[in-house]
Amino acid sequence: MEEEIRTSVDSSSSVNLPLRTVCHVCHKQFSQYTCPRCNSRYCSLQCYKSHSNRCTESFMRENVVEELRQLRTDDRTKRKTLDILKRFHSEEEMEDLDEDDSTLSEETIEKVLAGGQLSFDDLSAEEKKRFLRAMASGELSKMIEPWEAWWTKPSARTISLSKEGTTLVQLHAEQQSTISLTSGVEANQSSEIPRAPDTPLPLLSKLSSAKPSPLLAVHLVDIIYSYCFTLRLYNGDWQSDAIGSALVVLSVSSVLGQSGQPETVLEALSSCLEQTCSPAYRHVGGLQLGLSIIDDVAILLSLGGPALVCLLCDLQRLIQAGERDLKSEKRRKKSRWSDIGTKLKHADRKIFFIMCWVHEQPSEAWSTLENIVKMEKSSIMEFENHKMSTKMDSKAKRSDKVLIEEIK
Repeated sequence: MEEEIRTSVDSSSSVNLPLRTVCHVCHKQFSQYTCPRCNSRYCSLQCYKSHSNRCTESFMRENVVEELRQLRTDDRTKRKTLDILKRFHSEEEMEDLDEDDSTLSEETIEKVLAGGQLSFDDLSAEEKKRFLRAMASGELSKMIEPWEAWWTKPSARTISLSKEGTTLVQLHAEQQSTISLTSGVEANQSSEIPRAPDTPLPLLSKLSSAKPSPLLAVHLVDIIYSYCFTLRLYNGDWQSDAIGSALVVLSVSSVLGQSGQPETVLEALSSCLEQTCSPAYRHVGGLQLGLSIIDDVAILLSLGGPALVCLLCDLQRLIQAGERDLKSEKRRKKSRWSDIGTKLKHADRKIFFIMCWVHEQPSEAWSTLENIVKMEKSSIMEFENHKMSTKMDSKAKRSDKVLIEEIK
């Protein structure tokens, strides 16, 4: 019989929390998930992996097959996949591994080289085992080239937009070379920088008669963090999974996902770090990743308004792509995604409003906000160092006490 415990409710909350079930594996934490195959309750990825090898292997296999069947490859995806396969195959040959650990057969590689589409079902039984083993061990991830964030590139320092917030238009062809040398417009609009808005941004006064909230700067920090985290998580390629990327943004950003209203930069960053260190994303990097994302936020603020407008425009496209794919998913599987769809619509509107607000702000506003972000990061690091020091002192005291008792 399942062990159920009612959690205590904070006096400030008016919501009655439901009964929660203890993890069936470790029996220490509350369960948050249910195995889709055996309905066993578990609390974390580690407990899921250890609860049943038969469940995890078969579930992984079915998901891989389903994803590969749904994949619609284009020339760009083929090239990327082929590069990975070539690199993986060449490294295996150089390491001179045993035949049992070899990768793909010559027939499979020749099929890809000939331009044919390769699915999971095309692999032999042995190749399927190797593929799943390589995926589970993380070997496939080593074949993916690390993404270099666009905001860290020199071209991000020279982004220029028109007064309306759109891409600068070059009127005369003979002026192109001069403009390129003097202002770097051509470099700014290269594929490595997100595209600016296609249409002029309206004035805030036309969007709302109310005065903009003084907390918009704080909310912007929350939104920038969620964007950077999502792109880092997807190695810069959010287009590969628009729905998943949009859901990550909603889960990390309290402003976009939970209609949160953080009142200070520290509150906004703390909320984002809490999500980064949650069981859902802890395996990605935890606190260290979160602190590096704060550095990303500071860098983007240092780039100024044009870069922030491009960022928000890219984030809006991400949300809109997720919304479109979500509608297709609803039609195909007839599932109920209305709540998520509503959140995406609200997020789309919020992002557009704050994009217009960013475009109207003076350039000096961003250096001030950047300094506040850096200061709050230092405060967070000092707090974490103090907490770690206190924890180590507490362990040392317990060890000394045990040693004294043994001597007596």
